[in-house]
Amino acid sequence: MDRSGEGFDPAALADLIGHRLTGRGGGLYRRLADEIAALIGSAELPVGARLPAERRLAESLAISRSTVVSAYDELRARGLVESRRGSGTTVARAAGRGRSRADKRMTTGYAESLFHRITVGPGEVISLTYAVDPGLPELSSELSELASTDLPALLGDVGYHPRGLPVLRERIAEHFTESGLPTSSDEIVVTTGAHQAIALATQMYLRNGASVVIERPSWPGCFDLFGAAGGRVVGVPLDDAGVRPDLLAAAFAEHQPAMAFVMPTFHNPTGLLMSANRRRQVAELAARHGVVLVEDNAYSAWDPAGPEIPPPLAAYAPDDAEVLTIGSVSKAVWGGLRIGWIRASRPLAERLARHKALADLGSPVIDQALTARLLPRLTELTARRGRLATARKKLMGELLTERLPEWEWSAPTGGSALWIRLPDTDARVFAQVALRHGVEVVAGQAMDPSGNHDDYLRVPFAYSEQVLDDAVGRLARAWQELRRHGPAPDVPVV
Repeated sequence: MDRSGEGFDPAALADLIGHRLTGRGGGLYRRLADEIAALIGSAELPVGARLPAERRLAESLAISRSTVVSAYDELRARGLVESRRGSGTTVARAAGRGRSRADKRMTTGYAESLFHRITVGPGEVISLTYAVDPGLPELSSELSELASTDLPALLGDVGYHPRGLPVLRERIAEHFTESGLPTSSDEIVVTTGAHQAIALATQMYLRNGASVVIERPSWPGCFDLFGAAGGRVVGVPLDDAGVRPDLLAAAFAEHQPAMAFVMPTFHNPTGLLMSANRRRQVAELAARHGVVLVEDNAYSAWDPAGPEIPPPLAAYAPDDAEVLTIGSVSKAVWGGLRIGWIRASRPLAERLARHKALADLGSPVIDQALTARLLPRLTELTARRGRLATARKKLMGELLTERLPEWEWSAPTGGSALWIRLPDTDARVFAQVALRHGVEVVAGQAMDPSGNHDDYLRVPFAYSEQVLDDAVGRLARAWQELRRHGPAPDVPVV
């Protein structure tokens, strides 16, 4: 975030406070002042930080300039900011008094808008920041069976399995083998979800200043993970078959990255399925340039009526390539079943297991045992999720075509969201208007900080028909307001 002489980046400040302005009483200017006050003196707005100009912050929040002026007046009255002609408005030195050195917020990042709603829980706002389905009914019966048949033996075990429960690793290996990638159990490390798998790979390969190549756009959480490790992200655009090999080769040659991170199966956020030929090209390029390749295939819900999913990238890699293949049951079975895995060569798996042991000594054993019971049916379960996703994608497309015909998108092959372009509109500004109409969306800037997708929204469709209908209705009203009247000072939550 920009804390230079130009002042704090207004769009970044809007992202920090925008979703906190809805669903509360009092005037909008006072709520805005309260949220800026909560940030003042923290890592986000330290003493001396220069606040954005009123007009620019108003544009980023899609509210009237008079609202921001009133909020700044309120902050001055509280002694939290001070203004000088020619110097703008800055956080007053007195604002830092009385705060503990420990009174600091976590540094926020590109995934903050996605994770915020998970943290605060449900409310009046329809949050389209993440796409998850309820747990499958099989979980209940399998858990009951586990308690009556498997639990006594599990309780007699020490319970620490940094590499993962042996029976689960065997079944994950069988699943990979069936998918076209021959695998043995000693090439598997079980993790607490795909997120931890990516984090472990990051810890193992990224050093301060090292480059990591990713697809552009990409999953917002990766920017935060790689940035926290000191990595420098290099984005490579996509085409209809996946990441572009010509630009990927150029990025490898120019930046000599320590790692490349790709999502070949139903890429997030575009839903693209990387072709078999493209997978081979990417694997061979990584091997030729000595780049570690990390593939995340957590979005695996597959509609049998759609195109066949090729084997993982690792199946196409030369023998000397270093490829880590990540998977998970969270999307196919239930988000609360936080079990994922990494498939790698035996030496790499041993190193990953040591990092895993340092992190948490091993994922929860009962969760692993439950996953082991479900793994033989994973293809069937992902197919069921895939058929449901196809029906919801069709409904979402019909609703958007009817109510928001100006919006542009291509129906994705898979995944759980639409990647939508807003004509002549900054999606971050629209997201602020949408919030005040009671729907939360993620703007493209969170998935591509380069600025190439600032006019895009990621809109998940993994919700019931009623929620989708209501959400699109709110989005349409927000769009109508922004296009016809511009930002409004205050719109109540519907």
